[in-house]
Amino acid sequence: MLFESQIHDFMMWLPWVRVRREQSALRAIMEQRRRVMSPEDVAGQSELIMAQLEQMSAFKEARTVLLYYPIHNEVDLRPLLTKYAGQKTFLLPVTHRRSMEVRPYDGEDMMRKGRLGVPEPQTQTYTGSIDLIIVPGVAFDHHRHRIGRGGGYYDRFLSKHASVKKIGVCYTFQLKHAIPHSLHDVKMDRVITPQQAIG
Repeated sequence: MLFESQIHDFMMWLPWVRVRREQSALRAIMEQRRRVMSPEDVAGQSELIMAQLEQMSAFKEARTVLLYYPIHNEVDLRPLLTKYAGQKTFLLPVTHRRSMEVRPYDGEDMMRKGRLGVPEPQTQTYTGSIDLIIVPGVAFDHHRHRIGRGGGYYDRFLSKHASVKKIGVCYTFQLKHAIPHSLHDVKMDRVITPQQAIG
């Protein structure tokens, strides 16, 4: 009986392993393609995404927005931090060994590189409500699934904030018809590329 239970557990584990392996392969391809983008392409494509985001009621009405600090040519939404300073409270993620907390952005002079090499605010932990979460990713699909950097930080955080509106942002080449995903991966409410919005 114990042996049969172990076999069952193993068979349930195999699909998860396959999905993670496929995600890792796609992640490597997408990250390599993103890293060779020119600064002009990053800026131009990011501006198109920001223009769409700013027209959405979810962003217009949000008072507290969780943003992210871009690395390796990720979609750069940092102009929003200064454009809406005083109108919205912007939060940025801070990662720990297995978890992620959020802190208010209070200017570049309050930013320091964290454990993953990503600049993080040196302000106090934010524990209030969040109106909107803008989510980075290395790939998304038309069903609003997402592949992140691989640490699982966002999936764990987002699963605890299921009721908060989540918008993924990516370049056109990062949007696929379908990507490998598991039950633990959190779907976006909307995905924005320079040319379109899904959802």
